[in-house]
Amino acid sequence: MATATLEERYAANLHGVLSCFDRMIIVGTLPGACYAEGMTSYLYVHGIRVFDYPRFAEPLRERIRERAQEVCTAAGIDIEHVSKSHIRKEDLVARVLTERGDAPGLVHVLSAMEACPSYKPWHNKVSGKTYLRPDQGKCLHYYFYFIDEELGLCYLRVPTWAPFGLQFYCNGHGALAMALKREGINHVPADNAFLRIDDLDRAQALADAFSPDVLHRRLDCYAQWLCPVLDVFGQAYHWSIRQAEYSTDLMFRSEQILAPLYDAISRQAVLAANAERVSGFLGKKVTPQLAQEIGSRLSTRIEGRCIKHTMGAAGVKVYDKFSRVLRIETTVNDLSFFKHHRKVEHQDGHTTRELAPLKKTIYSLIDLREILLGCNQRYLAFLSSLDDPSAGERDLQRLSQSRVGSAPSVKGLNFFDAAEQTLLRTLQLGKFNIHGWRRADLLAHLHLTPWAMSRQLARLRQLGLIKKVVHTYRYYLTRLGRSAIAAACSLTRFSIVPAMAATH
Repeated sequence: MATATLEERYAANLHGVLSCFDRMIIVGTLPGACYAEGMTSYLYVHGIRVFDYPRFAEPLRERIRERAQEVCTAAGIDIEHVSKSHIRKEDLVARVLTERGDAPGLVHVLSAMEACPSYKPWHNKVSGKTYLRPDQGKCLHYYFYFIDEELGLCYLRVPTWAPFGLQFYCNGHGALAMALKREGINHVPADNAFLRIDDLDRAQALADAFSPDVLHRRLDCYAQWLCPVLDVFGQAYHWSIRQAEYSTDLMFRSEQILAPLYDAISRQAVLAANAERVSGFLGKKVTPQLAQEIGSRLSTRIEGRCIKHTMGAAGVKVYDKFSRVLRIETTVNDLSFFKHHRKVEHQDGHTTRELAPLKKTIYSLIDLREILLGCNQRYLAFLSSLDDPSAGERDLQRLSQSRVGSAPSVKGLNFFDAAEQTLLRTLQLGKFNIHGWRRADLLAHLHLTPWAMSRQLARLRQLGLIKKVVHTYRYYLTRLGRSAIAAACSLTRFSIVPAMAATH
């Protein structure tokens, strides 16, 4: 019989399961200016001396600064400069959102001096040619944070120096939240997750419908608005994916269910996932030619513990969010890590259909979704195969803890108390297995008064260890009662007593 998945095992304790893109970082490049040779050709075509390149770039820098100021003035906000690297931009924006609310529009603009690619004029004395060489420098960057009507909270990072490579951030859960609002579907968001969605089937359909075409239009719009240099180069930005995350969330109804479950599987996952298994999660095989490092890591974060398994540019991880959401997430930093069957154009002009690396364009999101979902499902199957003692831990906690203030109050079991052990062993006697017992049957084995025995029976019923046969005075052990008593006896006999004896 196949092992039941976590979804099946905890179906009654789940609001549902949702798979969705999470964090996405997209970069925009100008095709004719994003590499040194291209920019050199542009200067030659337009009659600009190579050593005048800084003079050519300076007016473009001023354009971007002026546009940033215009945008902020129109929105009635000030540009906030971030001078310390330890300051998290997300925290600054979260503070503004708390006061501003989540209405669409510009939220905040931050500026920071950060590293950026650049070009350096160079004259080669050997060849006699003058050209631009790749260089690394620093320039002022603007972070435009805004809430998009379709994508949710995003930012566009705009450098003030050529070649003006852009970086865009959005989150698939943010886009889904906007779609749910448009359709009037009730949901409970928490950070970049959902604790509950009323119409989960529709939510999954909306998540699956995330469109690269819509994304492309929004990207072009923001680039034209916030980086006013496109008329100089006469080109549109090319958008490619730098990083993408795809998550599968199991939304639990209660912290009491997820906490012990995650505690159990997280301890095992980091030990059980060897290199072969990690590569299998990501759809790869370990071969002698493999030159990628494979590893697993346990880290503790504010949100909880995270188990991450990595292989080269990709990784799969599991963590709990707010002790309510069990998230399985696959991350990729280089889309060419994955391969799929697609049309391949060869240098001689002919095309074939074969297994080839995934292209980095945003239009690969459709194929990438299927690939990353497969990774999540393989990892979920792995987690489902691990031992899950969480139900036993919850039962043990329920049995051993007293319920004070309830009606009626119930004293928890003390498995180490001699009187409790005698009572439990008596209930386990073989002659009671078939027909159960009456109060008088137990009194023959225990030194208790009839009234004390009645109180004990009522207590055991409240704890769920015994049940009463309808219309009779007979009782029998429940499944929980049998397993709890057997476990207590086994633990005492085979673990505690030998351990104590070894100390003498």
